This record gives sequence, C-alpha cells and structure tokens, in this order.
Amino acid sequence: MVAETRLSLGVQDAARGLAADARSLDALKASAGRDPKAALKETARQFEALFMRELLKSMREATMKSGLMDNEGSDMGTELLDEQWAVKMSGLPGGLSEMIERQLQQQIDPAARRGAAASAATAPTAASGSAAANATPTQAAFVARHRDVALQVQRETGIPAAFMIGQAAHETGWGRSEIRAADGSNSHNLFGIKATAGWQGKVAEVLTTEYVDGQPRKVVQRFRAYDSYAEAFRDYARLITQSPRYQAAARSVHSVQAYAQQLQQAGYATDPQYAAKLSRVINTTLQLQRALG
Repeated sequence: MVAETRLSLGVQDAARGLAADARSLDALKASAGRDPKAALKETARQFEALFMRELLKSMREATMKSGLMDNEGSDMGTELLDEQWAVKMSGLPGGLSEMIERQLQQQIDPAARRGAAASAATAPTAASGSAAANATPTQAAFVARHRDVALQVQRETGIPAAFMIGQAAHETGWGRSEIRAADGSNSHNLFGIKATAGWQGKVAEVLTTEYVDGQPRKVVQRFRAYDSYAEAFRDYARLITQSPRYQAAARSVHSVQAYAQQLQQAGYATDPQYAAKLSRVINTTLQLQRALG
C-alpha cells in the first residue's frame, strides 16, 4: 500500500507537465491506484515523448528557413507533425522510456533499487550488446522517417534498406546536416551524390570537406538536388546497381563490412576511415530497424 501511494504521488508530479490534457492526467492518477506498473510505464513514455518534442523543436529552430512559404499556418502544421512523430517514436522496445521506467521504479521501490544494483554487479556488460538500446531519439526518428521508401527501393533493387538508410544517416549526421541550396531549400540529397557533367537536374552548391592526401580541406562542391527523398533513394540505388564503378559493392550486400569497404575502394568518399564509420552507422540502423518491427 505504501509503495502504491508513493507511485501515485510520483505519477501525479511527473504527469502534471506531461499529460496531453486533463483527461489524460486523470487517467494516469486512476491507473496508479489500479495498476502501478502500467501507470509507471505510461509516465515514462510521456517523459520520452516530451523529450522528443523538445528535441524536434530545437532541430526545427536550428534549421534555416526560406522565408517564402513560412507563416503561422505552416508553423502550426510543423508543430502538429512533430507532435505526431514524438508520440509515434515513444515507447519503443529498448528505447529511452524503458530506461526512464527503470529509474522511476528504483526511486519508488527500494527493492527494485537493490535488485538493479545486484544485477549491475553480476552482469556488468548485459546492456552493452544492443546498439538500439544506446540509440538516440534523433537516430530512431531518422530510421522511422525513411524506412518505408527504403524498403520499397530494396524490393525494387535488392539493396538492403538498412544499408541505404545507414549511409544516408552517415552522410547527413542523422539528418542534422542535410544539403541545402543557397536559398535554404532542401535538396533532399541524403547521400552526398555530386552533380557531375552528365547530371541534367537541379544542383545545390555547398562548402564541404574533402580529403586530399589524407588531409581534410574545405571546398565548394556541386551536389544533385531532388524534389523528394524517394527520388534521392532511387537515384542512389541506380548509381550503385548500374554504375560499373560500384559493381563490387552491389555484389557485397550480404555483409555490412564488405559493402562499406567496397564503397570506399570505389572512391565513394575521400575519408580514409569511411568504411569503418559507415559500418558502425549501418549496424546501428539494423538494430533500430529490428526494434521498429
């Protein structure tokens, strides 16, 4: 009874700033008395949703706007979209909410706190095996955002969706550094594909880092620009499957390491550590993709 009372008080304090409306708050209070464990899980999920909303808000504020189509209506639409993403991405297996739930349980229940300490002493590496458990909300949101189109392109070309999403994540810093045109518009180029002489489409010129004789240098490069992310995924898949330069990579989709190594050997990027970095990001993407189901 004492534990239930403590949980009820803890849920009330946490939920006061998290519940979407008064009915949600009342439901959490009632749930704390009927099913303390379920109420704790829901409180943790709402903590995670709040964190993700603030994270998305910060990302939006840091993004350059064109000023042409921005208005109160578009801002409201963006906020509503971010709300939906926050709710959709919260409560995933191995995510942030599970960690919050464990921490809250340890604060409320001394027995759980002692059990957690004992588990840490007997199995110090138990939580280190899953990349998804250590992934950030930004990484999970990036995978969820591009999963459907990547799976469709996988069915069309045979390139694993996780390989494509992972490379897009590596090239853009999980979506934080997407290529933009001079007017601030998004090029949708997630893969850093340059606009060579044969490219007939739109172009975005960007100051980027290239490695010359192993040393990083800042240079202005011309990149392809697309009307959608779907176009970018299909153009990337076309490049890998149809260009003789990347045929070895196209034959290496059975292995993350082999695929990344073949891309580096073919000169996809000038970074001498490209294969190792890309392999790590693809493996994280694979874990997140499995967690999303």
